[in-house]
Amino acid sequence: MFPPLITGPIPPYNNPPIEPQFFKPSQFTISNISLGNTTIVTTTTNMNYVIGQLVRLVIPSLFGCSGLNEQTGYVISIPSANQVEINISSVNISPFVAFSTPASVTPPQIVAIGDVNSGLISSTGRSLPTTTIPGSFQNISPL
Repeated sequence: MFPPLITGPIPPYNNPPIEPQFFKPSQFTISNISLGNTTIVTTTTNMNYVIGQLVRLVIPSLFGCSGLNEQTGYVISIPSANQVEINISSVNISPFVAFSTPASVTPPQIVAIGDVNSGLISSTGRSLPTTTIPGSFQNISPL
């Protein structure tokens, strides 16, 4: 016979599930792409990207711009809250085709590339002052 299992107190938040809305930067649905020597991406909502953010474009073939699908680049300017200019040349790329996306089709997206590096940037290692790495994911969870 085994003795009873004693687990002790249970913390209120024991390994809560990862919720994408609790992390920034995020992914956003693309509503338009302006082509040229650099590429300007317009989204359906305001973005939380910063200059220097590494991003990837995910554009299903239905939306045109097939030459930009899976391309990565850096945000070089933020013309408005729902636009970013990235350093990807889109000269001679087929135009973006915007249409109402049915639920069964993956919408075109701009996605941040990064990880949970919210560590320090310092020549002396882990010391003050603390600075987050530009464009890294940051946990903004209320939990």
